[in-house]
Amino acid sequence: MLLVAENIKKKFDSENVLEDMSLEVKEGEVVVIIGPSGSGKSTLLRCLTQLEQVDSGRVEIDGKLMVDTINGKAQYADSNKLHEILLDVGLVFQNFNLFPHYSVLKNIVDAQIKVLKRGKKDATHIAIELLKKMNLADRGDAYPCELSGGQQQRIAIARALALNPKILFFDEPTSALDPELTGEILKVIRDLARENMTMVIVTHEMAFAREVADRVIFMDNGLVVEEGTPEELFGNSINQRTKDFLQRYSES
Repeated sequence: MLLVAENIKKKFDSENVLEDMSLEVKEGEVVVIIGPSGSGKSTLLRCLTQLEQVDSGRVEIDGKLMVDTINGKAQYADSNKLHEILLDVGLVFQNFNLFPHYSVLKNIVDAQIKVLKRGKKDATHIAIELLKKMNLADRGDAYPCELSGGQQQRIAIARALALNPKILFFDEPTSALDPELTGEILKVIRDLARENMTMVIVTHEMAFAREVADRVIFMDNGLVVEEGTPEELFGNSINQRTKDFLQRYSES
């Protein structure tokens, strides 16, 4: 398994956001997480990418132990190991998180130089190739404010890919976009899936989830309620809570 998360618990103030949450992801697998707002989906991604610390549980990424629970308390690996693990993961946010005062090319190049200590020549070559892949080869000198939301999100994906992550997390990658721009982002993710990129995707796009996922997880109240293939979850779900959620989506 490329990712193993076991019995993750996370509380904000007195509210349990993740309650005994477990997740495994194989190399090359696309796992899509669905569920109502407030079910803990985004918090789970933030815990797996070290943006939040778990209260208890165990997380291992590519065989490297990030955190384990000893005597009831979460104990994280040392800073060197955490940095090493962080290099294995990429996270694409809802709202792009590009540097507005950097050009498109500089956004992608500087991330490589800073994080991977890659030389500027190599970093620039990689950035240019990724811009071609995103059909944005002519926008390297543009600034984020000059791009559409869909273009900005493609740049954010290119920046994440430039760091060679072993697993890529997407947190509602289309939620900040107009409907007509959503398709271009979903196409990029579909292409990555065909290239066997390991991905965990939180989304509210049910048709997309059904199409691209190897496995779909339905979360509610910080727990995995049900999981299975898209055919199993969307076509023959067992849990009533899952059925109710999918029924509401089909009616909206």
